[in-house]
Amino acid sequence: MANACPSVTAWRVARHRAKHQILEKGAVFSDPLALQIAGETADVLATEGDKEGEKGFRLFMAIRSRIVEDKLAEAVQRGIRQAVVMGGGVDTLGLRNPHVKSGLTVFEVDRPLMQDWKRSHLTQLGLSVPQSLTFVPVDFEQDNLRSCLIKAGFDLAIPAFFSWLGVVPYLTQEAIENTLRFVASLSGSEIVFDYGEPLENYEGSHRQLMEERSAFVASVGEPWLSRFNPQDMHAILQKCGLNHFIDYDRAGISSYFGWPIKNTNTKASPHVVDAFSASGCHLGL
Repeated sequence: MANACPSVTAWRVARHRAKHQILEKGAVFSDPLALQIAGETADVLATEGDKEGEKGFRLFMAIRSRIVEDKLAEAVQRGIRQAVVMGGGVDTLGLRNPHVKSGLTVFEVDRPLMQDWKRSHLTQLGLSVPQSLTFVPVDFEQDNLRSCLIKAGFDLAIPAFFSWLGVVPYLTQEAIENTLRFVASLSGSEIVFDYGEPLENYEGSHRQLMEERSAFVASVGEPWLSRFNPQDMHAILQKCGLNHFIDYDRAGISSYFGWPIKNTNTKASPHVVDAFSASGCHLGL
């Protein structure tokens, strides 16, 4: 594309989301803007072949987005009126805002370079930024998320819903913990994020596939910095004050969607976590 996205990984996720709308008919996650924002035609995406492991990766992209938007809908029903999409990339939630009639405002957080590109990309596509969406330039490793959100009009006095997809692996543990502590400090707030297990937890062909992905993201300047064993992530959540959480592993995801649990040749699993600040627990735990 002429106006190349500054994040190769963010662009790949956007294309996977668009391909899901075509190849699986959006069966897991429907995104009416996915094709348009990816700047692709249905014919092009439909005729692309899947490389090894690509379908599974694409479905996980859809799964984590579906869980986020399911949980956001529940949060809005409880009265949440501000949402933060952290590491917004080429995500379309803020553009679509399915809860705008309920008064939901969306703050989309990402690196300044990425947000400058996204604004330009939206202009080229003829997509307008709704009044309910505010872009907030933040570098998780260098900037203070709290301060940046406050400057953008975020209200610390009321709870918020946070979406944090595809970001944790690319951050240091210090930056991850700082972000989780901030969420935990906001009474009644909720965060949904994903994380990956260490490569050594994978076996056989899955191990080879993950090693190839690791090499690829490193080659484009976006290396994985943090991967966690589940027990270590759970300890971090508790350390940061998010004591109420559900960690959806492969079996948990299958149960969430009512799918049969498949036997695989690896013990490792992708994970999606739904966590609440202490006074915001709605998990029934």
